[in-house]
Amino acid sequence: MDDETDQETTIEDDYYTFLNISRNASPEDISNAYRRLSRLYHPDKHVDPTLKKEAEVLFNRTKKAYEVLNDPHQRAIYDSLGIRGLETEGWEIVQRTKTPQEIREEYERLAREREERRLQQHTNPKGTVTVNINATDLFSKYDEDYSDGFSNGLFSCIEVSGMSFAQSIEAPLTLRDTVTMSGQLGTQNGTGSGSINISAKRLVSSKGWVEVEVGAGNGPTFSLKAFRTLTKRLFCDGATILQFTSHGVKAGYVGTLAMQLDKHMVGYLTYRAGIQDAMSTMIVRDTSQSYTAFSIHFGLLHSFVSLNYTYKMEEKQLKLRGSVKAGTFGAFLEYGAEKKVSKHSSVSAAVRIGVPTGVTLKLRLSRASQAYTFPIHLCDEVLPAPIFYATVAPIITWTIIKKLIIDPVVKERTEREKEKQKEMNKSRMLEKQREAKAATELMKETVSRIRAEEESKKGLIITKALYGRFVYPQDRVATDESGHRDEMIDVTIPLQCLVKDSKLILHKASKSQLPGFYDPCVGEDKQLLVQYLFHTHTHECVIQDDAPLRIPVSSHKVNTT
Repeated sequence: MDDETDQETTIEDDYYTFLNISRNASPEDISNAYRRLSRLYHPDKHVDPTLKKEAEVLFNRTKKAYEVLNDPHQRAIYDSLGIRGLETEGWEIVQRTKTPQEIREEYERLAREREERRLQQHTNPKGTVTVNINATDLFSKYDEDYSDGFSNGLFSCIEVSGMSFAQSIEAPLTLRDTVTMSGQLGTQNGTGSGSINISAKRLVSSKGWVEVEVGAGNGPTFSLKAFRTLTKRLFCDGATILQFTSHGVKAGYVGTLAMQLDKHMVGYLTYRAGIQDAMSTMIVRDTSQSYTAFSIHFGLLHSFVSLNYTYKMEEKQLKLRGSVKAGTFGAFLEYGAEKKVSKHSSVSAAVRIGVPTGVTLKLRLSRASQAYTFPIHLCDEVLPAPIFYATVAPIITWTIIKKLIIDPVVKERTEREKEKQKEMNKSRMLEKQREAKAATELMKETVSRIRAEEESKKGLIITKALYGRFVYPQDRVATDESGHRDEMIDVTIPLQCLVKDSKLILHKASKSQLPGFYDPCVGEDKQLLVQYLFHTHTHECVIQDDAPLRIPVSSHKVNTT
């Protein structure tokens, strides 16, 4: 894992950005960009020995970028996994006569073989811990019992009514075969139960898999499961279950037919027979902004209708959930939120208000593959007080914990990651800084010619360009004069060098890979400030590091009156 993390942290060359072309550039675009930079960096164009040496380095880099992107085979691999893809063990055996698609498939095969070797050395443990808490005495309507409870202490009103533990270990044998061992142990109001299961799953083809499972608990069980893609929009799965008890053998069947209704919507039809007879249908719509599920269930034991909705706030890493369910057993309304606190951790809280179940607060902490759930039963009836406290208390608690614990920890971790990234790329960034300064020096003669041409026709002239981390536009010049240095560099010459026919086009990518640029603040958010003249009028704009830019634009015009 450490090697993989280090590879992700190490900065790689972006050939597309270096040539200032889009990722879907045509062969003609690639050739034109190569010829433009070749004229700029060709060693024969420079007489000074120092500049000649620097030009040779940049020319070789330009040539390498061109060779990779101009070769459909190498470009296919580079597009998939970058420079590391070209250096993967086994790449040299790939036939050069294959198409780009075949090359991608060949590389993926090599990557799968490497992944298979890695998987054979790992297991994937998953576990859940559930602690059921009964706190109904806190909101008992009998006032005479209230004082006695508090006289003995607040915690005397709270008891653990049940606990359950579930753990599974998934051991991939190959990319097609997986063995899973799982177990569950629980107790509720003094009554315990447990089970253990072992399953073997095999990926038969890209369209289906089969799984055999045996278990023991309340009698031995055996099941055979299968999944199959029928068409591009239709797929199904089924399971046959045999349960051996003291009263004989019980057989059950579960089958689901699913159809992709549109890009974001899937419909399911499920039938159960034997152990539990029922039929249900469900429609799920899942987009980047929301998740909606509507289901109707008809069964011998109970029937119900339910609606679930989740609003996803990706920028805040927050999900707001709500659901309603009604049937022969009663009805309930549930609402809550889930917040991602780190890359592998999240917390959630939900309030369930139901008849006849009462009010329950559910707290959940997920960390990597482990989940800890705490359902707290507050009241057997639907009363205002438990609903209010169940809603407000988690919000206040989360605000305090976030302010005093989570924010400082996350900030410290972020700073530590930035320092690690800077340290890992220290030598690399020194090399890029030297290369950027050399490129800027080599551009000066060309820039003088471009600027003269643009001035003659009152075209696009870059008067000032800064790249890096800064906050307020009015402080950018003042900070330098006062001695405080923001982490930014002057890229006026490199941008002017990219001007062609009174236009400047930068594509969606980090600008640190452009000729004459480097990253002055690794790990920090960066911006690009551009001040320019067009038709003798002053213009200015600020964009984020990876945002595209096309100038001149009339909205950038600065009002000097």
